[in-house]
Amino acid sequence: MMNWLKTLDRDFVLFVNGFHSQSFDEVMWFFSQTYSLLPLYLLVIYFLFKEYSPKVFFGLIIFLVLTIFLTDFLSVHLFKEVFQRLRPSHNPLIEDYLHYYKQADGTFYRGGEYGFISSHSANYFGMLSFLFPLFYKRKNWLLLLLFTVGVVVVFSRIYLGVHYLSDVAAGASFGILIGSLVYYFLFRKFFFN
Repeated sequence: MMNWLKTLDRDFVLFVNGFHSQSFDEVMWFFSQTYSLLPLYLLVIYFLFKEYSPKVFFGLIIFLVLTIFLTDFLSVHLFKEVFQRLRPSHNPLIEDYLHYYKQADGTFYRGGEYGFISSHSANYFGMLSFLFPLFYKRKNWLLLLLFTVGVVVVFSRIYLGVHYLSDVAAGASFGILIGSLVYYFLFRKFFFN
């Protein structure tokens, strides 16, 4: 079973990474950068500010930051450092077959050594699952936009050759778990009980 999954992971990253072009490289690099999503984050903050009282708004921001801190910290210390699974870009079996993004300084982006689980996926989907109950039925268009951008973000990590499909899927699942726990068991307890 594990060999089948490893083969699928390797084949999928090679397949996706194989569609590289200079313009697509730039698009995927853009979506892989945290700062590039700042306008989207500001839009979310604007709607939260508009929709909730100042007390609840500041609570939302605090617990949203807590969600992202937990997903980021735990994805590294509970998963990457424990499992020590090499990223595709550091896997001796396939690293020479991958195309890498050339950064402005001339170096090729390969990410850190370990990739399981994807922190990008965990952080983004943690945020999304925390926000989901707040915007559901009120701003479904915003949820659809956030989800679509999330799919592009995790796809960009595979495209850039720095994560396997299982890395981003596990990261997204972990993020959904943490975001849901923080929302339902912490935020709601402090602000709606």
